[in-house]
Amino acid sequence: MKTMTIGRLAAAADVGVETVRYYQRRGLLAVPSPDVGQVRHYGDAALSRLRFIRRAQQLGFSLDEITELLDLDENTDRTAARTLAKEKLAQIDERMARLAAMRSALTELVSCCEHTTTTQPCPILHTLAHPDDA
Repeated sequence: MKTMTIGRLAAAADVGVETVRYYQRRGLLAVPSPDVGQVRHYGDAALSRLRFIRRAQQLGFSLDEITELLDLDENTDRTAARTLAKEKLAQIDERMARLAAMRSALTELVSCCEHTTTTQPCPILHTLAHPDDA
């Protein structure tokens, strides 16, 4: 098992040192006992855990959700992990539906703006200023 300082751990996981410290404050990552001279050393397990946290964040999991995932055992908690992942998928689907509605509304406003005369108010600005008229 190799050991590394917090700086090397952060670099190996492609995060900043302050991110590591933040995860420690949140209880996601343990703070090792200092070795000689107050220097703390981290092992491969800490690096694996830090990479797990980063991958889960990239998939959209919040730190609270990641805490739940970290508490699961990959050999015995398949159902719980699948439930959390399905909940995340549902949230992503909802967000995508909202974004699609926003895109559609903006597309229509841009089209209206392109096809109205310059003597009429800008449909984009008018809609933002008077949402009840839309």
